[in-house]
Amino acid sequence: MQARLDLVKIDPRLIVDLGCSRAASAAGLRHRYPEARWLGVDFSLPMLQHTDAGGAGWRRWLPGSMRRGPLLVCADVTGLPLRNGSAGLVWSNLLLHWLGDPLAALAEAHRLLEVGGLLMFATLGPDTLKELRAVFGDNAPHVQRFTDMHDLGDMLVHCGFADPVMDMEVLTLTYESFPAMLAELRAAGSVCAQPERRRGLMGRAAWQRVLVAAETAMRDGRWPATVEIVYGHAWRAAPRIVADGRAIVRLQPKPVA
Repeated sequence: MQARLDLVKIDPRLIVDLGCSRAASAAGLRHRYPEARWLGVDFSLPMLQHTDAGGAGWRRWLPGSMRRGPLLVCADVTGLPLRNGSAGLVWSNLLLHWLGDPLAALAEAHRLLEVGGLLMFATLGPDTLKELRAVFGDNAPHVQRFTDMHDLGDMLVHCGFADPVMDMEVLTLTYESFPAMLAELRAAGSVCAQPERRRGLMGRAAWQRVLVAAETAMRDGRWPATVEIVYGHAWRAAPRIVADGRAIVRLQPKPVA
């Protein structure tokens, strides 16, 4: 995702990292844009309290500090306590798939960006963990629902972004067993967050059927897990209408011969 920044030319004064988690992106962004402020946003206060915001020399501040250095804000990404047009780059790595509807977060990103600012994000696509989804075979939501790349592109246009670019890649991870893959998901906190997910425990007989189905899905003695990564970026263009709906027409003076 950071390599994609090689393709664009920006000089942001403020970088807003949505869903920063433990600030894994901060060091690379700091190296690339040494004059920019980095502001990390996450909904989990305990996560922010254990953040290493970019390595040695980066002290940690929670909301309220305006001194030079990284800033951390505990907030909902669909309603941020930041002013309009304050960011030159909004960065979001693997956040959007945790939201029931990414549209509100994308609209907030558009609001935060200054004219000419860039939104760049990565999220998970609908083929992610398709093998896990298949072994249950009951149409119940056991796996997080992931938004299609084309739907995300439509959301960007709906929010007013210009020149959206979407692409994706598919990775296949393999594990020594189905339980080993489940253990890694649980250790990473990657559980199903769908509101309609089943709340009770699965019965022993039903779980045994899942294990049998998982065994038949093994490939060359390994359990496969597909990860579809969706990348997107788009720009905040100059507004074309004012608040009351009137169109803005920009006139360029004709050069004098």
